[in-house]
Amino acid sequence: MKKIVTIICLVGIVITSQAQKKNAKLVLEVEGVCKMCKKRIEKAALNTKGVKFANWNVEDHQLTVIIDERKTNKKAVCESVAKVGHDTKEVKATDEAYSNLHACCKYRDIEIKKQHQEKQ
Repeated sequence: MKKIVTIICLVGIVITSQAQKKNAKLVLEVEGVCKMCKKRIEKAALNTKGVKFANWNVEDHQLTVIIDERKTNKKAVCESVAKVGHDTKEVKATDEAYSNLHACCKYRDIEIKKQHQEKQ
């Protein structure tokens, strides 16, 4: 009887420990230049199924996300961000998606980047 109770306890511990590893923190480099970009990038990330938290830093271009690994992965988040026009190291936005960005958000344009750097 003690062996059965011990086995049941061990199985319970294993199941509990595996369930706790569902969340993961990812840091992705995402191109953008302003607060409009920030809003768009974070919204795209949060609209990805399984993303629980998203914060993009305008200065260092780092997108920090917390995901449920059972529902999504890094590639899916990168694809969502690219669909709204922002490049990541893993997935580049299509020319069509990039062209839909507001004129001040054209991060591939060197002059636009300079203008935003001067404001900071």
